[in-house]
Amino acid sequence: MEDLVRCYDEIVKQVFDDEKVVTFSSTDQRDVEAIILKIYKQFEKKASIDIELPKLHKNVHIKLLKSWLQNLPKSYKCLDASRPWLVYWILHALWILNDMPDTETLSHVVQFLAQCQHEEGGYGGGPLQYPHLGTTYAAVNALSIIGTDEAYDSIDRSSLQKFLWTLREVDGSFALHKGGEQDIRGAYCAVSVAKITNIYTDALFDKTAEWIVSCQTYEGGFAGSPGMEAHGGYAFCGIASLALLNRTKLCDIDALLRWGVNRQMKLEGGFQGRTNKLVDGCYSFWQGAIFPIISAILSQEDKELMETVLFNQGALQEYVIVCCQAPDGGLIDKPGKPHDIYHTCYTLSGLAIAQHGTGATDPLVLGSHKNELNRIHPLHNVAPHLVYNAVHYFIRHPPPVKDKN
Repeated sequence: MEDLVRCYDEIVKQVFDDEKVVTFSSTDQRDVEAIILKIYKQFEKKASIDIELPKLHKNVHIKLLKSWLQNLPKSYKCLDASRPWLVYWILHALWILNDMPDTETLSHVVQFLAQCQHEEGGYGGGPLQYPHLGTTYAAVNALSIIGTDEAYDSIDRSSLQKFLWTLREVDGSFALHKGGEQDIRGAYCAVSVAKITNIYTDALFDKTAEWIVSCQTYEGGFAGSPGMEAHGGYAFCGIASLALLNRTKLCDIDALLRWGVNRQMKLEGGFQGRTNKLVDGCYSFWQGAIFPIISAILSQEDKELMETVLFNQGALQEYVIVCCQAPDGGLIDKPGKPHDIYHTCYTLSGLAIAQHGTGATDPLVLGSHKNELNRIHPLHNVAPHLVYNAVHYFIRHPPPVKDKN
């Protein structure tokens, strides 16, 4: 849609003002802006003669993602303990692009993830590896995306629930693994997994909401743990967890909204992860997904706010499509960075959020309608109907063992 595209003459007015105080951060910001301004200027020239621009190169991304699912480059061997994450990122990105692998391939994925499931509950980063909340979240999301009886039934929910109990601390926080650190990622992964697999109990998450709220900082965002700096990924984990726990009234929504809107970069159009940091494609989701959650919370008192999108959807789409597509497929952090599976997944997730806003409004798509992506659920980062299907399957098939501490 042409009216969503910002004019270059307006963009250039947003150049960073260092107020004559030069720092490493201000120099880096200036350098990034110079590169992005050049890209936007070139784009404006091309768009003036090609009405199809900007164009999301879906087929190139799909081809790369499917090749990654079969064989990863050697550079990924350092992520041997993150293999369920790689599976989830690839499958979710393919779902967003509306081109899932065939049934046989998906069945092989289920069988692989079953090998990652630990006998004590939860999923490790690979076969025979110790279970971790992060990879457990990734595996459950991946299996929910596949959405077959085989995928659902492969999850040992009784041992999964016991695993969550072993990670719970008396203050309501969750360690990421036995003997590991407690931070807000653990709380989010635990409650997301518990909700989607129907093993949630009030006892398991007693005091968790209060602990999460203690992570909200003076800036308004959430930190990884109390007393630390607000960060986009942690802010998402915080507000998404509170929404899943139905305890959002405990936090300062106005402060979170103020902090969130100030993370969208004026010139670039994308989001930064923290105050005084550079733009990064992955925060298109981590920061962007905060806004439909806030809209849903505020609409409980004012129904009209459900239709309100609280960030610049067009500017974010412009940054992602114009600046974050690698020529050989995949998406990137920022111009000059290499593509990778993580950024491909979360940058596409953010683009889907930007297009579909609160979900209560018609899609707002930059460029041709061919650029439109599938919708995602902002709380789980899985398609809404796939979350629904998983939850209702597990409601109809309760775990055989009751909740025990």
